[in-house]
Amino acid sequence: MSKKEKIAFHLKYRFSEFVENGPPLFENANLLFKQVNNRNHRADLPILAISQEYGAIPRDKIDYTVSVSAKSLESYKVVEKGDFIISLRSFQGGIEYSVYHGICSPAYIILRKRVDIEERYYKYYFKSYRFIQDLKKDLEGIRDGKMVSYRQFSTILLPRPDKKEQQKVADCLSFLDKWIAAEDKKLSTLKDYKKGLMQKLFPAAGKTIPEWRFPEFRDCGEWETAYVSKLVSVITPPKKIPSSEYQANGKFPIIDQGQDLICGWTNDAGAVVKFEQKLLIFGDHTCIIKLIDRPFAQGADGIKILSAKKRISVEFLFHYLSFHPIKSDSYKRHFSELKETLVLFPNIESGEQQKIAACFSTLDEWITAQAQKTQALRNHKRGLVQGLFPLLRR
Repeated sequence: MSKKEKIAFHLKYRFSEFVENGPPLFENANLLFKQVNNRNHRADLPILAISQEYGAIPRDKIDYTVSVSAKSLESYKVVEKGDFIISLRSFQGGIEYSVYHGICSPAYIILRKRVDIEERYYKYYFKSYRFIQDLKKDLEGIRDGKMVSYRQFSTILLPRPDKKEQQKVADCLSFLDKWIAAEDKKLSTLKDYKKGLMQKLFPAAGKTIPEWRFPEFRDCGEWETAYVSKLVSVITPPKKIPSSEYQANGKFPIIDQGQDLICGWTNDAGAVVKFEQKLLIFGDHTCIIKLIDRPFAQGADGIKILSAKKRISVEFLFHYLSFHPIKSDSYKRHFSELKETLVLFPNIESGEQQKIAACFSTLDEWITAQAQKTQALRNHKRGLVQGLFPLLRR
């Protein structure tokens, strides 16, 4: 099947200089891309791994170690820069794009442009939620785990606006990618800085004083030691909210041992844990530590609610335990291990605990703000991807 169609479409966003171009053509995919099966390659070309996370990428860049015999390599297909690869689960995560010249398993289908188009435009289009949903719909009936064939791919209608418009869209999204990468690097730098500062402001193994101290505490002597069990009290919640009763909104947050700070909401005032100071939450199975500063209800079973005793600042203990985490060892309870964790801490009356905790809390605020900024950019890009590509109205 080979055809070009002008079909009713919806385009949420469009650069002003292209508005008068009218609706873009939609063409069958085989008019834009051909299948290539070149196995004539040099022995020094990198073997590419094909993944939804990285696209097509040399295996050694992601620690992908699968041995392949020299005989098997002879059947591997050549991938050029700008090629697309249909992987086993393309209908779940889109079609992958390669910026590398290499070889890949013969199990994959290699697509190369057959007409003058901007490959980067389709790089983004093939990963858009809209395309993946259309792909699932168009390929309905394909058995899970079966490869999408070139013949099946050929039946899909793809937008083909003017090449200048393709380039403008691709440039816009590429700029956002670079911006996001730069903000991700800032976030990573902040996290590394905090980790390095923790190594300096907490005593190293076998030491009783840290390498760095704030000037006013340099003559305060060695830190004290105590097990966690001697530093905290366990609080029993009035009740636990079963996961089936979690709400999307409510007066009180529900806290459990999951990665997210808040897992749901409730209006059940009888389940609220009341306290006069901040509390620590320890995930008995996940070993995740949380610092809570507002009334909350306990979610499903699996957390310990801890109140710090007078010898230690709860914020200091939170940061100390975050730096010395209990490693989750399968799905078992770890609170007994936490209780036997030895904590080093300065005398609370000196104010050193509070100063260290305030330092790390400020860094956490910076990290949170940077993470939110990065996520906002990702959300903005996601919205642009959905709005800059035309939607068919059949």
